[in-house]
Amino acid sequence: MTTAEMTAPATTPARTNGKVLLQVKGLKVAYGGIQAVKGVDFEVREGELVSLIGSNGAGKTTTMKAVTGTQPAVAGEIEFLGHSIKGRGAWDLVKEGLVMVPEGRGVFTRMTITENLQIGAYLRNDKAGIAEDMEKVFATFPRLRERKDQLSGTMSGGEQQMLAMGRALMARPKVLLLDEPTMGLSPIMCDKIFEVVQTVAAQGVTIMLVEQNANRALQLADWGYVMESGVISMNGNAKVMLTDPKVRAAYLGE
Repeated sequence: MTTAEMTAPATTPARTNGKVLLQVKGLKVAYGGIQAVKGVDFEVREGELVSLIGSNGAGKTTTMKAVTGTQPAVAGEIEFLGHSIKGRGAWDLVKEGLVMVPEGRGVFTRMTITENLQIGAYLRNDKAGIAEDMEKVFATFPRLRERKDQLSGTMSGGEQQMLAMGRALMARPKVLLLDEPTMGLSPIMCDKIFEVVQTVAAQGVTIMLVEQNANRALQLADWGYVMESGVISMNGNAKVMLTDPKVRAAYLGE
């Protein structure tokens, strides 16, 4: 139990007792002499949708890079499924079920939609299961089915985001990390992406959503963390945080 949970008022809804899948303790990350993340603690429990919110430059993406092994941590511990993954490569973590959709999407632009999705399942050899999951992705993202033979580089930003999420789901993640999935998208496409995140969570996928749109992120989430200048400044039940005056003043424009 965290300090914030122990000191929370009795009326604050408690966090679920689900199994802790991802736990970060005292994480510090630096770029040269600049410390971008200054001792971060958070956890993601099975079945949750957890949102990490904060302004641009708060350290959210750097934190996710450290968790997934694409940016080295200078201190702290990162545990997944009960054991340390600090210093492990991203390719190893995918095998264990920790999968991230990076900021900027990172689709293979010279491959078709179908080929991108197949890449998401490259560690699997269960052909029937892969075909089943491909159909599930197409059901979740009908636009991808319509354009399954189209090169992904010719798609809009929103369509590429759908593809990146679908590709990640093909790996059957135990925890899905979404880093700024609505960045640079039109308001209509942002609505669609948030709708899809909600749909995927309802399918039982555990999600950590990193997002600048604090209002929408907290509306979707079970639990929320606020990051400011490289530290977690607040955490709690997401619906309660939506009504917190400090959160509303700093992140919801009120």
